[in-house]
Amino acid sequence: MATTAYGVNHPMAVKLWSKALVTEALKETYVSRFMGKSNDSLIVVKDELNKSKGDRVRIGLRMQLTAEGVIGDGTLEGSEEALTIYQDDLLIDQHRHAVRSAGKMTEQRVHHDIRDEAKDGLKDWWANNIDRAFFNQVTGNTSVSQTLAGMNLPLAPTGTASPSNAHIIYGSGTTSTTTSLTASSTASASVRGLLMTPGVIDVALNLAKIATPTMRPLRINGQDKWVMFMHPNQVRSLRTNAAAGAVTWYDLMRARVEGGERDNPLYNGGLGEYNGVILHESSRIPDYAASGNTTFRRGVLCGAQAAAFGTGRDHGGEKMSWFEELFDYGNQLGVEAGMIWGLKKLQFNAQDFGTMVCVTYAPNP
Repeated sequence: MATTAYGVNHPMAVKLWSKALVTEALKETYVSRFMGKSNDSLIVVKDELNKSKGDRVRIGLRMQLTAEGVIGDGTLEGSEEALTIYQDDLLIDQHRHAVRSAGKMTEQRVHHDIRDEAKDGLKDWWANNIDRAFFNQVTGNTSVSQTLAGMNLPLAPTGTASPSNAHIIYGSGTTSTTTSLTASSTASASVRGLLMTPGVIDVALNLAKIATPTMRPLRINGQDKWVMFMHPNQVRSLRTNAAAGAVTWYDLMRARVEGGERDNPLYNGGLGEYNGVILHESSRIPDYAASGNTTFRRGVLCGAQAAAFGTGRDHGGEKMSWFEELFDYGNQLGVEAGMIWGLKKLQFNAQDFGTMVCVTYAPNP
């Protein structure tokens, strides 16, 4: 019976494996659901460099016109308004990883195909890599290198000086750090007051709406929505915080159930929505090591164009490289998978555009 087999680095094998890898890796990412080519997407996919050479995509933001204009027969000539356009650059670079078999005898002992196992292992690695980069970027985690942040150096949250441009808040809603944020005594009342609560989400949302430029909401099913990412420890605080006089997330959800709502997230263990903010949980939310206390986490409220994602030149759908090489006289097979890509939090005029970081006390159970 005739069979078809592709040898090491056969052109068809390279094309098949590289296409399969990028498709499966993106499907496995947590953040792929938030990607889209529209400027109304949370993560805007920029594909300009799929069609041309270069190492960056320049992204522009046109500010709203503010002049009053003229009425009646007033002279408009000479009173025109200049357009104000700010720019940000998304950098892309090559990023590679590889796996290598121990040898033919090791492969003989198991029922695994080295190519399949290599693809699955690299798929998981790439999915984790993209997710980690997204959260390091949007939370402004400057303690990591660009290798762990989508080929772009992460930038700290901007505008902590006044509420009109603050893009980071601390615990109970203040826009500047306090001694309680660095307190070593986790039992103090001031630290307990820095837990994640519905009030923190309210403050973040209010600041997002009055920021300059205003953070734009996402448009979902014809409605304006925001997305809030929280660490599991922050979610636990949100659900269980029972400080005197505090209204908890659980109280709000329970009231909706008692009001007759039957598709409430309490029925399926989901987080649900609060005040137009869709709540999501991710263990990849980094801590706030800059505070000197790693029990603080960087939740983040996101609107449209919070980040941008791009890849390099697309050769017939092959965004990823796939390279196989034999070592030790053909006894060991190595497989490399790489991609030219980048992911970045967007800033215009040196201001965060679509993110509001919420640093809260988030102790382990």
